[in-house]
Amino acid sequence: MIRESTYHLRKTGKTPMLSYERQNQIYSFIRKYQSARVIDLGNQMGISLSTVRRDLKELEERGLVTRVHGGAVLTDSTSEEERPALLRSNVQAEAKQRIGAAAAQLVTDGDTIILTSGSTVDAMLPHITARRDLTVVTNVITIAYKLAAYPHITVVVLGGWLRHSEFSLLGQITQQALQDLHVHKIFHGTYGVGADYGLTGTYVQEVETDRFLINAATELIVLADSSKLSRMGPIRLVPTERINQLITDTHADENEVRQLEACGVRVIRV
Repeated sequence: MIRESTYHLRKTGKTPMLSYERQNQIYSFIRKYQSARVIDLGNQMGISLSTVRRDLKELEERGLVTRVHGGAVLTDSTSEEERPALLRSNVQAEAKQRIGAAAAQLVTDGDTIILTSGSTVDAMLPHITARRDLTVVTNVITIAYKLAAYPHITVVVLGGWLRHSEFSLLGQITQQALQDLHVHKIFHGTYGVGADYGLTGTYVQEVETDRFLINAATELIVLADSSKLSRMGPIRLVPTERINQLITDTHADENEVRQLEACGVRVIRV
């Protein structure tokens, strides 16, 4: 049994926690201790057992945990970089926060921008809420939800089928909507980026939609912590020459940065 005093999850208090935040905390608990009982999770988080069971069911559907009688155990996950968005927010967290803040400085009053999926792009949100006459186009339901608290920001949500692990909307419906849109800038996270092969990804359907998102924007701004540089996924998204700016952290490989700059990419290290 896991003792309640050994690990504390954030209480909900009077303000209901968003389901993905709640599930993130549940998964963090199970990841730390390899297992958890439904009753322990309910007591620590101050939520009903039915809510815990529903969250565990969704985590199981994403392949993160395996439900057993009375609780759940950790499922052997894939490699670090392939983990769902729910879990990647704690990886390179400080660098992502700096990158997100720096990216937000490139957003000006009156802009129309696209924000794509990923924890680094998500880190921009607290820093753009003061912008005036801002329009955000996104295919990410969590971004739309968070910006709903700011009625002065116009939010355009693209339809499509839901990729559960990324909270992103993909496919033909998304792509058709993008054919009628043109925006100033797109802020795009990535699986990997390098001077020799540009942006790459791992998931065919997402890469196809990402190409439409990028083509709808005049300027492509890539947000990638240093671990993403020189990493190559199996699917090429766009060539290096299509990237206007790359924002990364100060640990980025110097040689790779020089090669990117030689391709015409403005590299910002924060």
